[in-house]
Amino acid sequence: MLSWQHGLRFCLGVLALSLPLLGQGQTVTDDRGVSVSFDRAPQRIVSLLPALTETVCALGRCQRLVGVDRYSNFPAEVQRLPKLGGGLDPSIEAIVALRPDLVLIAKSSRAVERLQGLGFKVLAMEPQTQADVQRVWLTLGQLLAVPEAPKIWQQMDAEVSAAAQTVPASVKGLRVYFEVNQGPYAAGEASFIGQTLSRLGVENIVPARMGPFPKLNPEFVVRANPDLILMGEGNANALLQRPGWSLIGAVRTHRICLFTPAQADVLVRPGPRMGEAARLMADCLVKVERPAP
Repeated sequence: MLSWQHGLRFCLGVLALSLPLLGQGQTVTDDRGVSVSFDRAPQRIVSLLPALTETVCALGRCQRLVGVDRYSNFPAEVQRLPKLGGGLDPSIEAIVALRPDLVLIAKSSRAVERLQGLGFKVLAMEPQTQADVQRVWLTLGQLLAVPEAPKIWQQMDAEVSAAAQTVPASVKGLRVYFEVNQGPYAAGEASFIGQTLSRLGVENIVPARMGPFPKLNPEFVVRANPDLILMGEGNANALLQRPGWSLIGAVRTHRICLFTPAQADVLVRPGPRMGEAARLMADCLVKVERPAP
């Protein structure tokens, strides 16, 4: 009987062999459960979510992008593309003028139905877990006829595992809080960020039952009393203004990892830079000593 590893390799091999034929005529189902048919691989793509922009480029199809949202800033070549407003409320007129044969957009965007009503092929994708990131990666790899997409995914996933190997045993089990944005909004255990933290060997104070990115009552964090806080440097100034936060162990012991805006982009975007994100978090953990019991 074949082991599950052999079975996985066989399935990936079959998928890789079929990829060149895909994109010539196929139907793709997006995160809404809506199926969209394509006669050929899209040649003029508008991307209205940074993670999807980065995914298209990492698949080697950056030259097919004709416009992006204002927050798409990586890789460097997308910065010269027309900016079409925010992903939630893009300029419909500007999109129409570009005549895209595919619009990639967040499922939560208010523009989804309007763009679809205008006759554009729209794929609404909003990955929140690592399984979502993999599914979106392989789906776009199929649609854009990138035969090496499964192999590249394996390499990206291996980078996360490699980052985990650099984390010392002395910090395994630390209780951590990752703040995505003010609110505060946290990266919960169920999110792609939380899943990376789990692979690095630490414990998330926000359990999976609260959802991937819940808005928290600040008192929740005070009661949870994390050993370590990870957050963007732009949110740090407000931290001590929150009632009771000066009593949190991580604050009292200065165990707070602050990330630059560029680093924060890497960390919070569910796309092909997840290996780099894992290294950023691992580097933070390497610098932290386990607090005394």
